[in-house]
This record gives sequence, C-alpha cells and structure tokens, in this order.
Amino acid sequence: MGVSGSAVAAVAAATVLALSVAGCGARTSPTSTAPSAKSTSHSAPASSVQPTDYTRLLIQATDIKAPDEFKAAAPTKNPNGQPGVATTFTTQDGDHLIKDTILVLPDPAAATKALNEAKKQRGNEIKKLSTGSANVGTGGTTLSGNTPDGSKGVLLLLFTQGRAFVTLEFYGPPHTLPPDDFVNDVGGKQQAAIKEGLGG
Repeated sequence: MGVSGSAVAAVAAATVLALSVAGCGARTSPTSTAPSAKSTSHSAPASSVQPTDYTRLLIQATDIKAPDEFKAAAPTKNPNGQPGVATTFTTQDGDHLIKDTILVLPDPAAATKALNEAKKQRGNEIKKLSTGSANVGTGGTTLSGNTPDGSKGVLLLLFTQGRAFVTLEFYGPPHTLPPDDFVNDVGGKQQAAIKEGLGG
C-alpha cells in the first residue's frame, strides 16, 4: 500500500506540474504574440507610406541654356532618406556642374522651416560667404563664395514652391559665379516644373 500511495502521489505531482506548465503557456501565449502584433502595427504605416517617384519634378538638361552643353546624371530618389529627388548636371569638361535637390515636405510651413535651416547650415560651408535674394519661388535666397578648399566657386539658390524645398548648387572655377539671369532662368524653370507636378 505504501508503494501504491507513492505512485499516486507521483501521478498527482506530475498532473499538477503539467497543469502548471499548461497554465503558464496559456498566460504567455498572448504575450508572445504581442511583439508580432506590434511589429505588424509599426510596419503598417511604413508600408502605407511607400516612396513616391518625384523624378517628374526635375528639369531636364535641355532646359539649361548655356554656352556649354550640360548632361544629366541618373536621378537619386529620396536623397538622404527624405522624400524627394536629386540629380547633377555636368558639362563635358567637368568645369561646371549644377546639383539639383528637391525635398517634398508635408506642407509649405515645413518647407519654409527646411529653407531657414539650410540658410544657416549651408552658409557655414561656404568660404567668403555672400548672401542675396532671388526672384524665384518663395523665400528665394542665394549663398555664394568658394568651396572650403577654394577649388571651386559656388552659388546656392534656395527657395520653396508649395511644400517643396529646392536647393540648386552652381559650381564653377574658383572666384567665378554664374550670371544672375542664368541662375534665375534655371531656378524659374525648376519652380515651374514643381508647380506643374505638385500643384500649388
């Protein structure tokens, strides 16, 4: 009878252990599925905000009227991980190039904020900085001088068009800047292309 009692006790203990494990499994099951549910909810917004192709907003190389012909590089979508597009136009000899970057922000206020931040940041990158205004878009501003190493002259044209913030960078020989009418012409065409593509 003592042996039988031990066996019963062992069976009872095993039953309690099994129920305990099952109970823990039941309690941890929802918790274990929670991370996947969370990851699904986090991934949903990312998948719903798929990168938009903004290459249609860029001007073409043929829009640039200059003595030397410019060629366009392949566009870069979402530069630095931000919604928008960028490209570079270069002359055959490489002496002149134009970097064209368009960032598409949530609204015009965000575009203006990006413009104001760029004025400070980019201004610090130019040697012998000179600032000016441009009759292009909203808040049209020019920053000009030389690159930090003095190897090239640079003029930046910054402006907004609706919720888009545009940076046009004109590079040439040191101490040489592009004519104002040329800068305004390229900037005006870029503004028009954005207005047509985004509206506003």
